[in-house]
Amino acid sequence: MQSISILGATGSIGDSTLDVIRRNKNAYQVFALAANNNVEKMVKLCHEFKPTYAVLVNEQAAKELSILLGTATIVLTGIDALSDICSDERVDVVMSAIVGAAGLLPTLAAIRSNKRILLANKESLVMSGQLFINELRQSSAVLVPVDSEHNAIFQSLPSQAQEQLGYCGLKSLGIEKLLLTGSGGPFLTKALNELDDVTPDEACAHPNWSMGRKISVDSATMMNKGLEYIEARWLFDTSIDQIEVVIHPQSVIHSMVQYIDGSVISQMGNPDMRTPIAYAMAYPDRIDAGVAPLNFSQLSNFSFFEPDYQRFPCLKLAIDACYMGQGATTALNAANEISVAAFLNKNIKFTDIAKLNEQVLMKMAVEKANCIESILSVDKQSRLLASQLIQRDFSL
Repeated sequence: MQSISILGATGSIGDSTLDVIRRNKNAYQVFALAANNNVEKMVKLCHEFKPTYAVLVNEQAAKELSILLGTATIVLTGIDALSDICSDERVDVVMSAIVGAAGLLPTLAAIRSNKRILLANKESLVMSGQLFINELRQSSAVLVPVDSEHNAIFQSLPSQAQEQLGYCGLKSLGIEKLLLTGSGGPFLTKALNELDDVTPDEACAHPNWSMGRKISVDSATMMNKGLEYIEARWLFDTSIDQIEVVIHPQSVIHSMVQYIDGSVISQMGNPDMRTPIAYAMAYPDRIDAGVAPLNFSQLSNFSFFEPDYQRFPCLKLAIDACYMGQGATTALNAANEISVAAFLNKNIKFTDIAKLNEQVLMKMAVEKANCIESILSVDKQSRLLASQLIQRDFSL
């Protein structure tokens, strides 16, 4: 019986993780559930899974939850509590699925405590890069990526690479490049001159995947793929010529590994996050995920093409930032969190997201971010700058 803490329990990844646990009750028990402020949903989850701890980052929400739960579950609050439920000696597995920079410190706490980490929080690697990999290498933690693309690459790699994330040396294993697929989101074929006027609801209407609103907007801008590019660069120890983004609208092939002999190995499946989650939970074994298998006789033709950077400027920004240094990727991630929130609140236009991100990146890319303190400083400064720019130049 494995004991698991779930960060982001009330989000879409949390939902899928808990569904996998329901299907494998004899293998997993929930030690802790964590979220931001969703009291109503957390009450229901705590009644069902009876965790030892429940964490809500929002203090007022935590007080409400504590009153509703009584003594059945210990309620904690604050960012530090997230790290506590990741490092507790009774925990075997940590699902890191909080969206955004808030996932960095708890994920590092899990690494330092030698847990099995199911990484769905891409911002941890985007912000900390080499520092994250160094921490992982110095620990006995086991990390398995959960993002469908990185999980697909992980499954398509030889075991030597799986066991040496961050320093696997692709060339020495006969690997030519990684092919990171992306659907292109809801605006793949929309006229460019119409993007100014798209609404948050339209941006969140992903054609294939069911996700939270922030990550859905990131998919519409393809910033999500840009962040995944940065994450893949660190996870799989790639150079600029060893990773390529490919548009695949059907979202059936989740990513591919191309070998030097011309072979290409891919991972395929229906677009359902329970598949990579179940794989990560049981690795190197397999468990029931509740996902229907592909029916190949009913599949439509697959299509692939290069991304259009005029349509997806955020993707190009992220790829450029990847090779500009840690300060650049930290700043870009911070700016994007602010700009997406502003768009969802209808304070800026959809096309302003890329413009705002670029301005912050250009101003902050030179900042040093080589330790946790400097990373958090660049993150804070970039958020402040983005907020100021919205007020001054972008606010509708």
